Amino acid sequence: MAGSGAGYDLSVTTYTPDGRVYQVEYAQKKVDISGTALAICFKDGVLFATEKLLVSKMLVPGTNRRTYPVSRRAGMVLAGLVADGRQLVNRAREEATNYKNSYGEEMAPNMLAERLGLYVHAHTLYGGVRPFGSSVLLGAVDPDTKKPSLFSLEPSGLVFKYKGQALGKGRQIAKTEIEKLLASEGGAELTCKDALSAVAKILHKVHDEKDTGFELECAWICADSDYKFAAVPSALVAAAEEKAKKQLEDEDQDD
Repeated sequence: MAGSGAGYDLSVTTYTPDGRVYQVEYAQKKVDISGTALAICFKDGVLFATEKLLVSKMLVPGTNRRTYPVSRRAGMVLAGLVADGRQLVNRAREEATNYKNSYGEEMAPNMLAERLGLYVHAHTLYGGVRPFGSSVLLGAVDPDTKKPSLFSLEPSGLVFKYKGQALGKGRQIAKTEIEKLLASEGGAELTCKDALSAVAKILHKVHDEKDTGFELECAWICADSDYKFAAVPSALVAAAEEKAKKQLEDEDQDD
């Protein structure tokens, strides 16, 4: 890699002649080659899911998580460098806690996302730091209206609001499948629990067979979790995976 950026990648404060910042692009590349992660807003909340690649057969199930609570009614799923992502989790928790201590109420999801985006962007401005090699999908449910919202934060500091979004290796196919799911008949009425097998199917469909196996990790904030961030019960995840695999096998036979 030495010299591949013609010197323009030696510092995050250096622009290329055509206006690019290579270190930010390298950070984004790390996100793009990581395991697929997605989050979708459904009728009753937000569902997070990710393919956690198993780097060893001796790994204990549930270790090295990719989904984290931020506050009681907000959480996120990580893609890219997980260690970098955990720093963003900690920062988001600090922002949410400080706001609640100051104002006595939960921080609005859009404000939390924008504050976190400013923090990420600050790491693209100074020579003594490097960009975060992680993108996050931040989801929350309004405690009064029960309306879900979802935000995507990129290593550049950009923040976008989505109905559903995917990150990582299989993002293109996953985004197409999410669009189909939400646009399908009855898609607008799906609950997180109803959609669990469909989400499992998406991740199994986009999984690269050249990679090792993966553990499906799911979390939600919905009616079934009393509108609080919680890991999806393992029995439900296992049942959803079994149904998803059978559907994919049936589709392969039809082809």
